[in-house]
Amino acid sequence: MYPVLVAALIAGLLVFMPRGVPVVVLAAVLFLVLVWMLSFFRDPSRKIPLDELVLLSPADGTITDITETDVPELGGRALCIGMFLSVFNVHVNRMPCSARVEAINYKKGKFKNAGAEDAGRVNEANEVLLSRIAEPQDRLLVRQISGAVARRIVCEAKPGLEYAQGAKFGMIKFGSRTELYLPLAKGAEKYDVSVKIGDKVNAGLSPLAVYRA
Repeated sequence: MYPVLVAALIAGLLVFMPRGVPVVVLAAVLFLVLVWMLSFFRDPSRKIPLDELVLLSPADGTITDITETDVPELGGRALCIGMFLSVFNVHVNRMPCSARVEAINYKKGKFKNAGAEDAGRVNEANEVLLSRIAEPQDRLLVRQISGAVARRIVCEAKPGLEYAQGAKFGMIKFGSRTELYLPLAKGAEKYDVSVKIGDKVNAGLSPLAVYRA
């Protein structure tokens, strides 16, 4: 919708406004914005490396934090792997593993810069609670979080639906944050984390954690 509106505005300027340097410059600027928008909404084809012991990244972006926190939906302590998506990243969200959607929980909030330390706690967010289909049948949580520019979270997932590993389920428009929560095993780690802060990741391609066989 946004690219169509910008394209219509460019056409209106060139057709109805008197030709002159200001109009041409404005049209050129809007054309660059249009190119950027088309790039933002791109959805490149990806060959998903299927392996149910691997939890793939649900988003493109940069790993900003790896922390422990309490998540009641996952039964207690959980590991949070957070990633920041700039306006230049692909914004399509993908499933980290084959999973069944148990619940969708939308939370109203602020629109702080998604790179801010507390953005994950205070910003508008959409939580997708998942149940792994393959063993171990853990619950996982993916949080889609708005940013200062992103003002619309798209989530096509519905409770009861099943998705294959790497399947697309939504996106966040114009800069955002995505978090993956993994339950922490009592007494021992179930998996090895495959990323560190500062790493660049791609949705459906980059492993965030690997279950120990």
